[in-house]
Amino acid sequence: MTDMLAWEVPKPGPIDTNPLRAVVRPRPEPAAGELLLRVRACGVCRTDLHVAEGDLPVHRPNVIPGHEIVGEVVALGAGVEGFSLGERVGVAWLRHTDGTCPYCMRGAENLCPESRYTGWDADGGYAEYTVAPAAYVYRLPDRYSDVEVAPLLCAGIIGFRALRRADLPPGGRLGVYGFGASAHLAIQVAIAQGARVHVLTRAAAARELALDLGAASAGGAYDPPPEPLDAAILFAPVGTLVPVALAALDRGGTLAVAGVTLTDIPSLNYEKHLFQERELRSVTANTREDGRDFLTFAANHRLRVTVTPYPLTAADTALADLAGDRVNGAAVLLP
Repeated sequence: MTDMLAWEVPKPGPIDTNPLRAVVRPRPEPAAGELLLRVRACGVCRTDLHVAEGDLPVHRPNVIPGHEIVGEVVALGAGVEGFSLGERVGVAWLRHTDGTCPYCMRGAENLCPESRYTGWDADGGYAEYTVAPAAYVYRLPDRYSDVEVAPLLCAGIIGFRALRRADLPPGGRLGVYGFGASAHLAIQVAIAQGARVHVLTRAAAARELALDLGAASAGGAYDPPPEPLDAAILFAPVGTLVPVALAALDRGGTLAVAGVTLTDIPSLNYEKHLFQERELRSVTANTREDGRDFLTFAANHRLRVTVTPYPLTAADTALADLAGDRVNGAAVLLP
């Protein structure tokens, strides 16, 4: 059996306690319905940081994080059809739903109580090889390199769902709070659909990137936008920004909160923050339909993916840089 390099989380804790550990593990074997993939690239997501630091409770001891995986098919489990050896495919956060609950039956599989996730419930892509259920694997657009397409598999898909949840009207005014990997892709989708985008974020380099990508304005996270907003997305996991963003909405506007975690939200004033049919919505994972629709959009529109590559051997450094806001765009591991 072939061994592989991987990074696991033996004991979650603050990033400065080095919760990631490099190990040598046996290469996994695909079970029935699974693909064995040689990892060609894996994006580094803030959710990986939540797994490593313990913000998300342990679901699998010593889990290998990583759920923005570009892989090459090297073996097929029993019963797998429709995939070929050597094919390039993508693995994302959602990896299992029961398919029978009321949520799945109405097309909301992201809310399935039996849902399971890559890099949390099962080992992910901070490794040289991984396995994934074939039914949850994506075909990838050819026009992107491995390092470019990896962030599309979570940052891109979640940003796309957040944009849908924000219910932005055609030609509308969108505010984006926080500007990391997901936001820099979501604004390109919004702009391509005719929106006028205002980015509100603390980092000067992020504001510069936002303007370069076509944002109409870029200001500080707590600054008022230059005009009322029809919709807003909060990507920063900062609850104190919720009332700020709600107050910036025009009548009938919607705020979608895209993070998997969020610090406490201060008290809201009904008249100032919610009256006149303003809405506050959360975003919970995504459906496979979201993923397919976004990747189809990415195939038809050349998105500019800003990445900072790291070797797999420096996964701990990449995650620490993400925690310290030292990554412009998306960090990507390359075995």
